[in-house]
Amino acid sequence: MQKLIVIVGPTAVGKTALSLSLAQALDGEIVSGDSMQIYRGLDIGTAKATPAEQALVPHHLIDVADPDENYSVARFVQMAQKSIQEITARGKLPILVGGTGFYVQALLGDRPLAKIQEHPDSAFEEYWNQQVQRDGETTLRKTLAQVDPISAERILPGQIRRLKRALLVSKQTGHPFSSLQPQPKRRYDAFIIGLNTERAYLYKRINQRVDSMLADGLLNEARLVYDLPAEATAKKAIGYKELFPYLAGEATLAQASEVLKTASRHYAKRQLTWFKNQFTDIHWLDLIEKPDMVKPLTTEIKAFMSE
Repeated sequence: MQKLIVIVGPTAVGKTALSLSLAQALDGEIVSGDSMQIYRGLDIGTAKATPAEQALVPHHLIDVADPDENYSVARFVQMAQKSIQEITARGKLPILVGGTGFYVQALLGDRPLAKIQEHPDSAFEEYWNQQVQRDGETTLRKTLAQVDPISAERILPGQIRRLKRALLVSKQTGHPFSSLQPQPKRRYDAFIIGLNTERAYLYKRINQRVDSMLADGLLNEARLVYDLPAEATAKKAIGYKELFPYLAGEATLAQASEVLKTASRHYAKRQLTWFKNQFTDIHWLDLIEKPDMVKPLTTEIKAFMSE
């Protein structure tokens, strides 16, 4: 089975730094497993590796779609599989890095994609697009929970297309969408690293990151996203939509910044809970408090690769 290193964890916990360190030490190449870093022009808000960082080692699945495209998990899996196969064929080590847990699960085979063709329903789409635009995703998620509580629990905040699809399929088939998915089967021999740190320190780092993003020009990206069509996936991303009230003249920048910090902290908490519940074979590390653990981790991965 093909070997794969995976790095997961909440935002602002040091995934990029570790991936660069491991890739340089182990002759690796990085595959992004983030659902928003695929979009061109959305660099600051999605916390992409900087151009200088990307120049250190090859990166894949970054800047592969335009912001107005609806990029699916199925497309991600197909492209990631191809990248991993090509990296391995070159004799390099593929390192998957990301905070979008469903993308990681789907690629690994832990959550294989259901091969179900729902029937397009324009009235359904229009109704729920209007609902989400007016009230956010709360009503949509509650409605899905009535017919498929498992999917309502699994689907991460902001994944509006997945929520709508699960609800549509559940209603059209008469069966919960979650019950129609194939049995899990690992596709890779994966060494999964989970990064975490003390909660208060993580939240402090998130707050500092938001301040840095705003200083680096996040508002320019937010304006680009603000002007996208309402149904664009990128428009739902945490990091942009919280700034829309400021751009619309309905809030001060300080108010919007605090909302963004709060949303980012809540998202990090949900990410951690999700990873801990969904994966049983994660090697958890706190490299912020114990940066000296990178060297023994590298040694452990070398042993794993030689098995």
